Amino acid sequence: MQTATRFYMAEGNARAEATLGLTLQALDGHLRRFESIPDLLADNDGVRLVLENPSDPAGRMALDQWLSQKNAQLDALDIYVMTPDGVTIAASNFDRADSFIGQNFSYRPYFQSALAGDTGRFFAIGTTSGVRGYYFASPVKDQAGGISGVIAVKIGLDLIEAEWRLQDAKIIVTDSEGIVFLSSDPTWLYKGLLPLTPDRLDRTLESRRYADVRPTALENTRSSDWGVNTITLPDAGGSRREYVVAGQLLPRADWTVQVLLDTRAVHAQARLSALALMLSLGALAAVVVVILQRRARLAERFALQEQGKAELERRVEARTADLARVNRLIEAEVAERRLTEAELRRTQSDLVQAGKLAALGQMSAALSHEINQPLAAARNYADSAAILIERGDAARAKDNIGQILSLIDRMAVIARHLRHVARKPDAPLKDINLTEAVVEALALVGPRLAGGRITVSLPDDLPLVRGGPVRLQQVLVNLLSNAADAVEGVGGAQIAVSADVVAGRVLLKVQDNGPGVPAAIADRIFDPFFTTKRVGSGLGLGLSISYNIMKDFGGDLRVANAPGGGAVFTVELNIARVRGKATE
Repeated sequence: MQTATRFYMAEGNARAEATLGLTLQALDGHLRRFESIPDLLADNDGVRLVLENPSDPAGRMALDQWLSQKNAQLDALDIYVMTPDGVTIAASNFDRADSFIGQNFSYRPYFQSALAGDTGRFFAIGTTSGVRGYYFASPVKDQAGGISGVIAVKIGLDLIEAEWRLQDAKIIVTDSEGIVFLSSDPTWLYKGLLPLTPDRLDRTLESRRYADVRPTALENTRSSDWGVNTITLPDAGGSRREYVVAGQLLPRADWTVQVLLDTRAVHAQARLSALALMLSLGALAAVVVVILQRRARLAERFALQEQGKAELERRVEARTADLARVNRLIEAEVAERRLTEAELRRTQSDLVQAGKLAALGQMSAALSHEINQPLAAARNYADSAAILIERGDAARAKDNIGQILSLIDRMAVIARHLRHVARKPDAPLKDINLTEAVVEALALVGPRLAGGRITVSLPDDLPLVRGGPVRLQQVLVNLLSNAADAVEGVGGAQIAVSADVVAGRVLLKVQDNGPGVPAAIADRIFDPFFTTKRVGSGLGLGLSISYNIMKDFGGDLRVANAPGGGAVFTVELNIARVRGKATE
């Protein structure tokens, strides 16, 4: 039993030594990666200039931003520059609440070493940030070779510590005072493996290596049983465990790295080996039994492998079936959403139509006035015509009948406009050349605009827009006609038509220098039968029809007063996706 224990303890020690070698290489390599960075950064002219003139705010801001950029590129924690008295004047964390700027780090050993002309190295908890890190520092020399300041780079070691926790062995790193500052077991952090004498505590507290954390003693027992070094330490639950320990000094950082391997597994292996040895020294029958047991275990392993394989295949089939079922559900959901979207579009279209019909209901009062008035007049003319016919005055009776026909024509115009307001548009939208539509509209209303100056400013590269050519022309004719009415009787009458592309849409503006739109009626100007013209000059349906046409196009129609006077009507149209000439 003792021989087996000694053998497996030696084997555990070899494993610990191998793990120690790999750990030292990884840790040393990580430190080497950043070792020369402070020297390279210290050779920057911008760092020297700021140290020579630390009161220059522009120079300090430029240096802050440069340090922040370099910190991100190097994946370091912080980079900062200090004056010879230890005050930080520039830092990569200048824009954070825990910025180092203004902090004095003259008490740190890395600063003191760099100020003496050497490369400073030091591990500590940040007194400002509270974050652990390893510090490299180098002196910044002026043109004359004198030391004008110190630049420091702080790197993190948390990722290395996290990787240690994934290993079977436990790893601890102690400083020159024997205090654990890196460990795969967090319960050992900031505890001393060596006696915490007053001198050790004073040196630790003076450098503020662990900020406000006061190290405590970690009770441990070392021995050299079985020919290897062991140490007994408490675990997280308070129980004491024995470990095979292999340690080595890392001179570059003045650290001691130790790898601990739990001896429980070693003793278990030793007991198992001793039992196997006792069985092997037994009778031949016992040997046969062992062989049969091994074969049985092998067969069991194969059986377990086959069972695991079958279980894996079953899980794959089940997962495949689940995925197929999920795919079917997704396809059904997609189909349902498409149907819902189609129903939503139909519902939206019906709501728009319902809104128009609701607007017709709101028109009832105005419509009653517009129709009842000509009906009453027609009735009077008809009664008068009957009396004139009885008297034999055919000429005057014929004149009355003509008046009745004129009133009937007026009611027909009202009905036709109402159909334009209430009908549900079914003509498909097309790609339209807006310039051509403006030219055609100007040709239609040209005679009415002869008394004023018309300015047209349309870009040559104006994109095609979506809409209906005839209905768009109707909108343009209504706007130009309203502009002509607005400038009627105005000296120096002017109408301007312009277009531009803004935020992926074409905005066409019709501006006049008339009296403009009073604020009191701006919200009602697009209501059906609302008009500011004198009686008999219009029904008040033109702008309402134009507004609804633009909504059918997916666009908009707005009105505002120009800064210099007059009204501006803005037509907002969607840009066609495919360029081309469209006709209706």
